Amino acid sequence: MKSLAELQAIREKTLGKISMRKDADESTRIVIGMATCGIAAGARPVMLKFMDEIQTRGLQNVTVSQTGCIGMCRLEPMLDVLVPGKEKVTYVKVKPEMVSRIVAEHIVNGRPVQEYTIGAAE
Repeated sequence: MKSLAELQAIREKTLGKISMRKDADESTRIVIGMATCGIAAGARPVMLKFMDEIQTRGLQNVTVSQTGCIGMCRLEPMLDVLVPGKEKVTYVKVKPEMVSRIVAEHIVNGRPVQEYTIGAAE
């Protein structure tokens, strides 16, 4: 840091990040299981595809995060979509080529893709 202006820029950037965290309670969250079993089953390319799809579409108030083991290794890669005010939807055996449809139908239009959900897998 060489000037007060640089310090002010860092402060504003940090405050912006804090503000984004507050807004996360009001945003749609996509939580991907990234424990060893999820990664081995292909969760990393799925997560990257979600991030790319959301950025490409310019979607606001959508966050992608990761979690540890969800507990059903045979159904990995797994992810939850949490939309404020709605029930959690769990997708199973997700492949990168499924992501565009999940984003278009569920995230954008509010209609979960039933054949990709945990209810359809059992």
